[in-house]
Amino acid sequence: MPFTIAQIADAIGAKAEGDTALAVTAVAEPADARSDQLAMATNPKYTKDLSEGQAQAAVLWADADWRDLGLKAAILPQRPRFAMAGLTRMMDPGQGFGSGIHPSAVIDPTAQVHPDATVGPNTVIGPRATIAEGAVIGPLCFIGADVVLGPNAYLREHVSIGARVRIGANFIGQPGARIGGDGFSFVTPEPSGAEAVRETLGDQGATDAQSYARIHSLGAVRIGDDVEIGASTTIDNGTVRDTVIGAGTKIDNLTQIGHNVVIGRDCLICAQSGIAGSTTLGNNVVLGGQTGITDNIFVGDRVIAGGGSKVLTNIPAGRVVLGYPATKMDTQIEAYKALRRLPRLMRDVQTLQKAVFKPGSND
Repeated sequence: MPFTIAQIADAIGAKAEGDTALAVTAVAEPADARSDQLAMATNPKYTKDLSEGQAQAAVLWADADWRDLGLKAAILPQRPRFAMAGLTRMMDPGQGFGSGIHPSAVIDPTAQVHPDATVGPNTVIGPRATIAEGAVIGPLCFIGADVVLGPNAYLREHVSIGARVRIGANFIGQPGARIGGDGFSFVTPEPSGAEAVRETLGDQGATDAQSYARIHSLGAVRIGDDVEIGASTTIDNGTVRDTVIGAGTKIDNLTQIGHNVVIGRDCLICAQSGIAGSTTLGNNVVLGGQTGITDNIFVGDRVIAGGGSKVLTNIPAGRVVLGYPATKMDTQIEAYKALRRLPRLMRDVQTLQKAVFKPGSND
């Protein structure tokens, strides 16, 4: 669908200049843009590529000299990257799921599906589930018994939601997301070697090898409004109480959220991170990719953990951490620099030893 430059600028709250009636059908990188596409040249370093493409209009930055770039029109947002959110929302062609309930969908007679919801092919909706208005459920999804799915939910293909999960408005589930699996919770008849090591930090003691008994998950998962769950991410049920994901939180692909975890509002959890059971994250926490957090600890508001960090203890609010074990980022970087200097330091020590302890010396 084409949009004029004026329409786009108005939708994203940006200034438009030049021929604002010019229509574009899509966005493209500057070097690849056709004449009917809007070039994304939001940084001066990208403008050199405009001459390689055919764009007549571009998204630039607030004080860009668009005329000097040979354009007919320009959109000049104050914060170009934020403008991308509104622009890509307008231009998103979607997945082509259509509308209505596909005849191959299997819906329990006791489920309540709002009349304007979309249910894709081969999707299963279980007993007493409630699907609110505006929900779009893609093909091959599973919605378990007593699930509540809020307004305007958008489930891509193969999303699975277990029994009794409650999800707020505007939820997005990417392909293969699994919500409401049982927690990884097992126990031995007598204290195990792993428990002893946890206490002693290295010694299994006189413990014996034992088999594990399963602790069932009686809780579910509760998710707030405006949450997005990435592809192939898994969120476990709580053991007795619910696992909780706060409103506005975004969780990337291939992430594991353990049983009883509580995640606050507006957190950002990047790919391949793992949060072990019964840990609590505050609000606005950011975890870089492959961050691991041990069980039964607290991470305060606005903590940022750099990629690959392994968090083994509580972290106070506002701290920036990095490394294994995670420590203050500046401390970790300074320690790494010192580690890099060790080979040179050892060579210097060896040179000094040769100079001080000469052959034949009484020392």
